[in-house]
Amino acid sequence: MRRLHVSAGESFVGRTQPLVLEAYLASCVGLAAYDPQGGVGGMAHFLLPEPVSSAVQAEKYAASGVPRFLRRLEEAGARRERLRAVIAGGALVGPVEEIDLNLNIGGRTAEITEQILKDEGVPLERAETGGCLSSRLRLDMERWSWAIEPTGIDADAPARPARIPRPEDIAQAIERLQPIPQAALKILRLIDEEEYDIRRLAAELRTDQVLAARTLKVANSVMFANRNPIESIDHALMFLGVNLLAQFVIAAAIEQTLSLPSAGYSLCRGGLYRHAVGTAAACEQIARTTGRARAGLAYTAGLLHDVGKAVLDQFVAGAAPLFYRRLHEEKACDFLAAEQEVLGTTHGETGFELAARWSFPESLAEAIRSHHGPEKAGRHAELCSLVALANLITGRFQAGMQIDRPDLPALAPRMQALGIPPDRLPHILDALPPGAFAAGAADEPAR
Repeated sequence: MRRLHVSAGESFVGRTQPLVLEAYLASCVGLAAYDPQGGVGGMAHFLLPEPVSSAVQAEKYAASGVPRFLRRLEEAGARRERLRAVIAGGALVGPVEEIDLNLNIGGRTAEITEQILKDEGVPLERAETGGCLSSRLRLDMERWSWAIEPTGIDADAPARPARIPRPEDIAQAIERLQPIPQAALKILRLIDEEEYDIRRLAAELRTDQVLAARTLKVANSVMFANRNPIESIDHALMFLGVNLLAQFVIAAAIEQTLSLPSAGYSLCRGGLYRHAVGTAAACEQIARTTGRARAGLAYTAGLLHDVGKAVLDQFVAGAAPLFYRRLHEEKACDFLAAEQEVLGTTHGETGFELAARWSFPESLAEAIRSHHGPEKAGRHAELCSLVALANLITGRFQAGMQIDRPDLPALAPRMQALGIPPDRLPHILDALPPGAFAAGAADEPAR
């Protein structure tokens, strides 16, 4: 039996088959609906209650996504009067602040979802929304059964004694990690420049046919799913422009590095990569809102901020229950402190070592090291602050895919420090992409 992760802004509809659908939910709301007699069902994952901009992606929002999801179920053969529904999510995850209560994003998303289902005559079998814990909604499309479970490592699972890796162990892990392609490294350095030549970028990309093919795949899946496909780098440049193409190149280059199995930091396959893409999009939006950094550089910094976890993941796997206890039972212990205790280092410091090994630009290396503590950063402190806020927002509103919880200082002060008013938060959330970037990495055998 396969397992498919349904990310925020995504939905899946299908007939009876050996497949388990899952959605990891924080403030987002997941909706599972099925017609067992007709053998049709699916799941939708809503990020916001209603659209906040003109660039509407209907499936992101409960107001537009719920009716569209119900139509798709009927088009696939479900009967409205036989449908059953379950919803979960809408929680206030992390320290609850005034901004959370005022915006009430999760609560309003849940209310709109419930109201539309009621108006459409679809009965709710269960609604578990609100609270302060992230959850996982599951739908078995073979047995037509569902479950709503708290996310995280089982705190009662026995934890094997964790051996702190030696510096040489981490050095060997860095050595074994397959580096991103040379063409991508050169493009990283171009992005770090104030301006970069479109001809240089295209020339570098053409030197690596595998990377070029991956980039075209990402571009087609994200931007042009319902249009004529992009078939060449020149075609991509014409439609996307140099900035967006450069972002897709780095996303394609880093996907394999961060698409780790659900054994260490990540609770689902590809969870690290999904978080990286969400952080990158949020960071770019914050950069455009504040003018504190170039948008392309901010996106790239957000995409790479957790690359150190790719090195440490193998050491986390055996100590995951211990991490869970430190994070969820000992409130005084934040994630970096837990890493330091269990691993003898942090993912920021390890990522900085990896960045040095791979010759990343100084700005990106500093963002990797200091995204949990931008106050300690040097001349790239503003870029680090953007990544820190983007990481907090993505962890807060797309929580549940990793064992760590947002452990940065309060959301409102970080926004205030960057001059972002509270009412801009939904616009930043609106910029988070659906899970198309990592759709291929979402399937894995169900456990």
